[in-house]
Amino acid sequence: MTEVDLGSLLGAVDGTVATELSSMPDVIDKGHDLDLDSLPIEARKWHKLKDAVAVVADLKSSTSLGLNKKAASTASIYEAATGGVVKIFDEFEADFVAIQGDGAFGLFWGDGRKARAVCAGITIKTFSERHLVPRLEKKWETLPETGLKVGIGSSPLLVKRVGVPRTKHQEPVWAGRAVNYAAKCAQLADRHQMIVTGEIWDWISDNDYLAVTCECSTPSPSIWNDVTIEKIPEGDGSREGKLLTATWCAVHGPSYCAAVLSGGKRRTDVTDQRKAAMAAEMKRSIRVKAQNERRDRSARLQGLK
Repeated sequence: MTEVDLGSLLGAVDGTVATELSSMPDVIDKGHDLDLDSLPIEARKWHKLKDAVAVVADLKSSTSLGLNKKAASTASIYEAATGGVVKIFDEFEADFVAIQGDGAFGLFWGDGRKARAVCAGITIKTFSERHLVPRLEKKWETLPETGLKVGIGSSPLLVKRVGVPRTKHQEPVWAGRAVNYAAKCAQLADRHQMIVTGEIWDWISDNDYLAVTCECSTPSPSIWNDVTIEKIPEGDGSREGKLLTATWCAVHGPSYCAAVLSGGKRRTDVTDQRKAAMAAEMKRSIRVKAQNERRDRSARLQGLK
C-alpha cells in the first residue's frame, strides 16, 4: 500500500464537508421517472423521486450458518438464498437492486411500482418457505432455524451517486424513509414472514387478490395480522402495519399474481362478508387515525395541502 498523508487526507475531507454545508445542493424533481445512468457524482445535484417502494429481504440466523461448516457450504447457502432473491427482483423489474451480505433490497418506482414490489415480496416469502428452506434442511439436519424475512415500505426518495469520481468507489445513496422502514419491517419479521408499513397496507387492502384468502376457501382477511412496527416512531402512520402469514397458493397464485401485475383489483368470488370485515377493521380508531395521518403527509409531500 502507498503511504498515506493523514494530515492532508483529513484536511481534504474536512474541506468537502465545509463546502457541502456552506450552501444547499440543487434538488431536481423527477416525479415518478428516474434514470440511474444520469445521476451526477461531482455536481451538487440530487434527484427526487415522488414515490418509491423498497423491498428488503434478510436471511434469519445468517451469522450462525457458517458454524461447524466448510466455507464452501456456507457460500452455497448464501448463494442459494441471495441469488434467488435477486432473480425474483429481476423478474418483477426492480429498478434498483443492492446485495448486502446475507440479503438484498430492491427499489421500485414508476408505473405499477406497488404491484411489482408487493408481488416480488410475496414471491420471496413463498420461495423461502416452499423451496429454499426445505432443500437446506434436507441437506443439513443440524441447520439453525433459517429462512428469508421480508419487509416493504414506501416514501419519496432523494438519490445521488456518491463516491470518488472516475473510480469504482461510487454508488447511489438513497435518502428517505422507504429503505429504512422496509429494513425495520424485515428485522421485526420471523422467517417466511412479510411485514408491510401502513402506506403499503392501505394499497393492499383495496385489492381482493392480495387482501383475502383465495378461492380454495371462503374469502377472509385472516391471512393478514395487525403488527406495530416498534422501531418506527410513535405518531408516524407507517408504524401500524400488517404481517402476512400466507404464501402464493399453488393453485391460484400464478393467476392472482398476473391479475395484480395487470392492474386487477376485484374478484367475483369475494363476498359481502369480506367487505364487511374490511370495513369493520377500518373503523378501528388507531388505524383510522394512522391512515388519516398518512394521507395528510402524502398530500403535503405532493404539494396538495
